[in-house]
Amino acid sequence: MRGAKGFTLVELVMVIVILAIVATISVQFVSLSTRGALDVSARQQRALQGVVIGEQLSRQLREAFPLSIRVSGQCLEWLPVLAATNYIHRTQGPGFDKIDIVPFSQVPAAGNRALIYGYGATTSELYGSTNPGPVSTPIAGIAGGTITLSSAHRFRQQSPARRLYVIGSPVSVCQNGRMLYRYSGYGRATSQPSPPTGGVREVMSANLSGPVDFRFTPPTYQRAAVVEFALTLKDYDTGSDETTTTRQEVQIRNVP
Repeated sequence: MRGAKGFTLVELVMVIVILAIVATISVQFVSLSTRGALDVSARQQRALQGVVIGEQLSRQLREAFPLSIRVSGQCLEWLPVLAATNYIHRTQGPGFDKIDIVPFSQVPAAGNRALIYGYGATTSELYGSTNPGPVSTPIAGIAGGTITLSSAHRFRQQSPARRLYVIGSPVSVCQNGRMLYRYSGYGRATSQPSPPTGGVREVMSANLSGPVDFRFTPPTYQRAAVVEFALTLKDYDTGSDETTTTRQEVQIRNVP
């Protein structure tokens, strides 16, 4: 009789064990590769988000009146410059409610305020209603080369370059937990609200990790104002502990 040919039980068990090892290694390789790709994608998204937030803040801060910037905790506030021109005459008697100017190329809306110089004034004066002071009462209308104010106002100082700015209502950027909000349209106050109440609140980021660091260096006659900010982003959806930190410095032109 010829001997029967086939695999022994030991051989079958060895093949099964080898196949199980190969399958386990393959699954682990695919899993790690996929995880690595997801981590790279999440890292790129955080980096891109940091760039977008930094660019948004930078563009808005470059339009700020440099003396109006103030920081309180995780809140940064400023008065945006909407338009600028040269004035010919400040308000004069008897009404003290008209300013003669070089006409604007684009006329700003009524309801905003005129600002002349402001150096030597406190930050709270820029947000208040000091009369005489650097910031006027609300603008009632602009026609050609004349700004008409809603009520009488006297400017305490003259600008060496005879510059006049039209400023809007305050804007704030504040952190609240993982969220970074932009606030606008909430009105003026001599003390900085942190955060403001009322107005419009918009989400800038929803995945902050740790406190946002806002720092402000006031302007001098020789250099511009500087705002520095640092924020850390984390992807909470993936459960990863990786974070991405964005740091940026914004120079705000110092024109009296």
